[in-house]
Amino acid sequence: MNALFVGAISGMTAVALSAFGAHALEGTLTERAMKVFQTAADYQFYHSLALVFVALLGISYPASKKLKWSTCLFTAGIVLFSGSLYLLSLSGIRWLGVVTPFGGVSFILGWLMLAFFAVRDYS
Repeated sequence: MNALFVGAISGMTAVALSAFGAHALEGTLTERAMKVFQTAADYQFYHSLALVFVALLGISYPASKKLKWSTCLFTAGIVLFSGSLYLLSLSGIRWLGVVTPFGGVSFILGWLMLAFFAVRDYS
């Protein structure tokens, strides 16, 4: 998976969705739903930057399985965490909140893989 491409597209999408939320959804969603939507965009953006960072590390360490795992886990986190929150805030379907923690765990594991890389492989 190309971490730089995924990070760039995800970052672009996070900015677009933030703007959409701030301008098109204001007054349409409840205050709580707006906060949920913004949390999704914030975490998507943070982890888009993390993907770009991992991609830059991958230039010097192209064979690192830990960086590849980190890329996959950050991507899964964006889809599961942010995706479920976007859908929850827009649809009001409460059971989507069950998916969100899996995305959070993916984010945590992505950072853990990056930490393992830093301790074991980074020189």
